Amino acid sequence: MRNLPGRCHELRGDRAGQLSLDLDHPYRLIFEPADETIPIKPDGGIDWKKITAIKIIGVEDTHE
Repeated sequence: MRNLPGRCHELRGDRAGQLSLDLDHPYRLIFEPADETIPIKPDGGIDWKKITAIKIIGVEDTHE
């Protein structure tokens, strides 16, 4: 999903481990990996290229 048109980025803070995909402003699709074992890169981040399933958290305005 990170290769879809539009901006997709990892969230921080209490939403670390989740991604946000821009929809119709100001709404965003919020999702996280749903793999049984989440692949981790050597630097400790999630290896999103190896994610095979996601869990959709919701559609929200994250700036409220």
